[in-house]
Amino acid sequence: MALSLVAIISAGLWTSLQAATVEGMRLWAAPDHARLVFDLSGATSADVFSLENPARLVIDLENSQLEADPDSLSLEDSAISALRTGTREGNGLRVVLELNREVEPRHFTLAPNDQYGHRLVVDLEYPGESAVENPIDPIEAMIREQEIQARRASAQAEVGDSEQATSSTPSELSTSEEAKPHPRRDIIIAVDAGHGGEDPGAIGPSGTREKDVVLDISQRLADTINAAEGFKAVLIRDGDYYLGLRQRTQLAREQKADFFVSIHADAFNSPRPQGSSVYALSQRGATSETAQWLADSENRSDLIGGVDGNLSLRDKDQVLRGVLLDLTMTATLNDSLSIGGQVLDQLSRVNRLHKSRVEQAGFMVLKSPDIPSLLIETGFISNPDEERRLRDPVHQQQVAEAVFSGLKSHFERYPPPASLLAWQRDNQRRPSGDEYRIQSGDTLSAIAVRHGVPVNQLKQANDLNGDVIRVGQVLRIPSS
Repeated sequence: MALSLVAIISAGLWTSLQAATVEGMRLWAAPDHARLVFDLSGATSADVFSLENPARLVIDLENSQLEADPDSLSLEDSAISALRTGTREGNGLRVVLELNREVEPRHFTLAPNDQYGHRLVVDLEYPGESAVENPIDPIEAMIREQEIQARRASAQAEVGDSEQATSSTPSELSTSEEAKPHPRRDIIIAVDAGHGGEDPGAIGPSGTREKDVVLDISQRLADTINAAEGFKAVLIRDGDYYLGLRQRTQLAREQKADFFVSIHADAFNSPRPQGSSVYALSQRGATSETAQWLADSENRSDLIGGVDGNLSLRDKDQVLRGVLLDLTMTATLNDSLSIGGQVLDQLSRVNRLHKSRVEQAGFMVLKSPDIPSLLIETGFISNPDEERRLRDPVHQQQVAEAVFSGLKSHFERYPPPASLLAWQRDNQRRPSGDEYRIQSGDTLSAIAVRHGVPVNQLKQANDLNGDVIRVGQVLRIPSS
């Protein structure tokens, strides 16, 4: 018995001392970073440090050996100009990256999952060249907006109605500002292709990877959007690389998107389920067990990126932040559900629907409090027939056109005030008896005096949060 125990302990010690083999190396180049992944036969530890003159990054893997071919690794569009390998202290592996730009490295290991074994991930982030320049914390932005509104309300209470204020008050000065030319801006749609890089998403029976088909559909959707007058698409991921879930919404916010749509392909542990689904954010959990399971599986992809995906509230008051987040999400959620219904109706014309209504679940990628958003499961990649259709360029284009048709229907009915669609709507209809179309040289105060109504009532009747008015804009004149 004692001999057997010694044998077991010895076997365990021998296993722990066995060298880990680098079986593969993969590089993903993104606009703001590069990610180098080492596929390992077992767990190992690594030491990563930088050297200067010339700029290099050294990666030392303890008790490891190389079987992968580093020459097969494409370094295009990355910060790495050359890669060299060698042995270190007899039983270690040294990898040296020659760099062509400044990087901020970080590294971590990942345990095996359904797609991969042990991995060492080395991220090279490009300081000052991030795709998200000075990202705005949405909670901070909401707090600042609440403070501005509170100060404005306090000032209005002190001076009374704006038409009774003296000419030196900010209120009178702002309402006497002449109407500005209408910007006729494009409505910006952020199109997010799910997964990417070392995160393939779901894999179909024939080996089709979700990350590939959703990128194809997203690119087709972006092209369809850009071909439509008054619309502009922003591709969140335009290549095969990984982006964190929070970073995707940060990119949309940096581009001042009016709407965010994330494209995915569904999967289940049975080949039978089929059909498209549309999801909006649920503030209080999922509306079905399927939706909750799906949300959990999608959110889990952020673990591949080495982050936990949790909302960092830092030092702000928890209750205040929660209340502000709920208030803002309520407004964006209403828009999301409205647009989701339009998209679902259009998708039903090109594919079977898995759910006949807009589902709601706690997708991390939808948790942007200031941008309405949808997650669209274009079909079940785990269903052999739908896997084939998802690869078909004709079907991909049909799905893209259906999604955009739903988005367009909503924005034609409810265009953002400064958009080209809003200008076209205002100029295509003649004002009724209780409406007035703003002309060049008009001011809010002059319009109010002309129609005998207080400025505040005029602003309230037209949902004007500020004092800026546009030429061609139609105002409803409240009864005095």
